[in-house]
Amino acid sequence: MNTTHASAVTASVASGSGAGAAGQPGRRVLVVDDEESITELVAMALRYEGFSVETADSGYKALSLLDSFRPELVILDVMLPDVDGFNVAERVRRERRDVPVLFLTARDATEDKVRGLTIGGDDYVTKPFSVAELVARVHAVLRRTAGGIEGDRLVLADLEMDDDAHEVRRAGRLVDLTATEYRLLRYLLVNARRVLTRAQLLDHVWSYDFGGDAGVLETYISYLRKKVDFVEPHLIHTVRGVGYVLRPPRD
Repeated sequence: MNTTHASAVTASVASGSGAGAAGQPGRRVLVVDDEESITELVAMALRYEGFSVETADSGYKALSLLDSFRPELVILDVMLPDVDGFNVAERVRRERRDVPVLFLTARDATEDKVRGLTIGGDDYVTKPFSVAELVARVHAVLRRTAGGIEGDRLVLADLEMDDDAHEVRRAGRLVDLTATEYRLLRYLLVNARRVLTRAQLLDHVWSYDFGGDAGVLETYISYLRKKVDFVEPHLIHTVRGVGYVLRPPRD
C-alpha cells in the first residue's frame, strides 16, 4: 500500500464526504483495486452515502461480478495484478455498454488519461485523491448517465434521439452508440445550431479538465461522424479555432 495514497485517503474519510447518507440509495457500485486499504475506504465512504458496494482485487474477479452483481457504475484501477484496467474497461464496454466507468489510478500521465477516456471511461481520478471529491464525481457520473427528461425526444432533420428508449436513429436507421457517444450527441442535440467550445464539451460530457488537450474529444467526434453522418447531409460541423456545432448545412 502506498503510504502517500493511504494518508491522503484516510484524511479525507476522517473529515467526511459531507453528503451523509442522503446519496443514491441502492445504486450498485463495483470498486476494483488490488490495494485492500483503498477498496475498504472507498467502499466505506460510498456505503455511508447509501450505495450498495462490492469490491474486487483483480480484473477477472471484476468481470465475473458484471453479471452476478450487475453494477450501475465501476470504479476501476488501471494497475491490476492480472488484467490491465484499460482492458477491463474495454470488456465492460463490450458486455455492458451502458455501465459507466470511473478510473481511479496512480497513472497520471496525460496519455493515460486520454486513453482511459477514449476507450469509454466516464471520468478519471488520480491518486492520491480526496474521497469527498471521488464521491462527488460518482454522483456526477450517475447523473450524466441516467438519461434526460422522461419522454424527451430530440430531433434535428432526420436525426432523432429518444431518451425513453435510449435510442438514436438517422434516416430511420438505428444508430448503435456507447454511453459516452450518446451523452456527447445528446449535448450537441440539446444545443443544436449553437457552436459549443471544446472546453464546454469536455466539461459537460467528461467533467474533466485536460489542460487544453482535446484529443479525446476529437476522437469521439470522429466516432460520431462515422456513425451519425453516414448519409447526407452531414450534421456535425467543425468551427475552426472554436469547437463543434450540430446543424443542417447552410444553403
